[in-house]
This record gives sequence, structure tokens and C-alpha cells, in this order.
Amino acid sequence: MSYICYSMRHLKLVRNMRAKSDPWFVEYLLRVGGGSEEATVDDEICLPHDICVPYIGEDSDLDTLIDCIFPNLNANMSSKDYITSRVILSKQNEWVNMINTKMIGRFHGDEMVYHSFDCAVDDPHNYYPEEFLNTLTPNGLPPHVLKLKIGCLVILLRNIDSANRLCNGTKLII
Repeated sequence: MSYICYSMRHLKLVRNMRAKSDPWFVEYLLRVGGGSEEATVDDEICLPHDICVPYIGEDSDLDTLIDCIFPNLNANMSSKDYITSRVILSKQNEWVNMINTKMIGRFHGDEMVYHSFDCAVDDPHNYYPEEFLNTLTPNGLPPHVLKLKIGCLVILLRNIDSANRLCNGTKLII
């Protein structure tokens, strides 16, 4: 069993508005963000064991993580508060896609599939064919094939209408 240590050199946290319901976690994050949490010489901190999900390097690890973050998903998937109070974050698009695929598979109902429309402007020699463009997933954009089900959570990637609170990071339910 292994646990992850994170570099905190670039992090500065003053207040966490999303973790108000868990005072211990709020204080922990403030210690990490304020630089007062014990760190190694390389500015890495080790997460406490009780907030870690064990990683043993098996295919079932992602299922274990999902079960930990979304316990009793089947019984709670119609609860707006349940769905929007949880999230799994990843810094790599390939992991985000794996997590999304796994999560969509757990929701009941029919899957809707949406495809992007890709073409290169000013490419008369077809150096960038559509097949190639469809393989790209730039940061901040959804994948070429987007699969959704009713009741699943999506996170807005762009500021669409800030006056109506449709901003980057807003959680929405399909």
C-alpha cells in the first residue's frame, strides 16, 4: 500500500469555502496552504492515512476510489446535494477521461453520445485531417466523444454567463 506526497511549494490557501462542513479538514488545508504543515526538505507533505484511499496498483483501484468518494451511489444518484457535494479531481486528461467513463457507466439510463466537429482553418493540403484532430483533447475542452446520462454531474469549463453564475468550475447536473 502506498500513499502520495505532494509538493506544496506553489500552493497558497487562505480560505476554503467548500469545506465548511468539516472543520478538521478546513484547518488541515489552511495549515498546508499557510506553510505550517510539516513538510520534507523538498517541500512535500504526506497526507494523513485517514484521508487517503489505498492504492495497490490494480485495475480495481479506480473502483475503490469511486466507492469511497461516492458511497451508495445507486441509492443517492437522484439527490442533487449528494451529487454536487462530491468530486474526483485529476491533473491529467487521460485520468479524467477514465474516471468519467467509469462514472457514466455507473449511472442508470440511456447514454447520449455527442461528437465534436473538428476542422483546420486554412489547411488546403489537409495536413491536419479530421481523424487526427479528433484524437486531441486540449486542456479546458471536452473530448471528441462526450458521453452523458441524465443525473450525471458535469463541471463547466468556461465562463458562459457570469451574471447568472454560469462560471468555470460550476457543477451542473444533466
